[in-house]
Amino acid sequence: MKILIIEDDLEAAAYLAKAFREAGIVSDHASDGESGLFMASENAYDVLVIDRMLPRRDGLSVISELRRKGIHTPVLILSALGQVDDRVTGLRAGGDDYLPKPYSFNELLARVEVLGRRKGAPEQDMVYRVGDLELDRLSHTVRRQGKEIVLQPREFRLLEYLMKNSGQVVTRTMLLENVWDYHFDPQTNVIDVHVSRLRSKIEKDFDAPLLRTVRGAGYMIKDEARADG
Repeated sequence: MKILIIEDDLEAAAYLAKAFREAGIVSDHASDGESGLFMASENAYDVLVIDRMLPRRDGLSVISELRRKGIHTPVLILSALGQVDDRVTGLRAGGDDYLPKPYSFNELLARVEVLGRRKGAPEQDMVYRVGDLELDRLSHTVRRQGKEIVLQPREFRLLEYLMKNSGQVVTRTMLLENVWDYHFDPQTNVIDVHVSRLRSKIEKDFDAPLLRTVRGAGYMIKDEARADG
């Protein structure tokens, strides 16, 4: 994966470049909006990581201009402005995800990996499969080994999001935003309860576990048997 970091804080940009490199991701860097717009327009990237407050041209203006040019590279916005209205403004400008500062690099990495997969994966896939588990988005049915599994609406949305990002760590914050539509942490165990219920339904009476907790990071659904094989 190759990404572009548009960030005017040189120390922060150097840290991100080093951390991404250690995670196996190649990055280029632009230190202002005009340079970033030029590089994003002239080169192919899997993901753009754009700071909202930039010299010469602000981040939202960069994103809007890229979209106007027909460039739809996934964009993750970084910003010290973390209120719900700020996030909505960023997403409406054409951003795909919005991460307020301060943030953990693990959270940033998980989101970049998800956006990178989104670029290559057709959004219109109607059926998701992980091992012998199958989710049909049109009929809203879930089956494993041909046996139908009845899920509540929220459980279905949770499984759909996990399967859409199978093999990738999905953080709690990502689940709150994409499954519950929360842009804040309600400080409850709502995710743990639903994950536990979902795990019970899709793994009970079946041999191979699929949904696992990644300690300190989040959750991942993956066909472990295929990975081991």
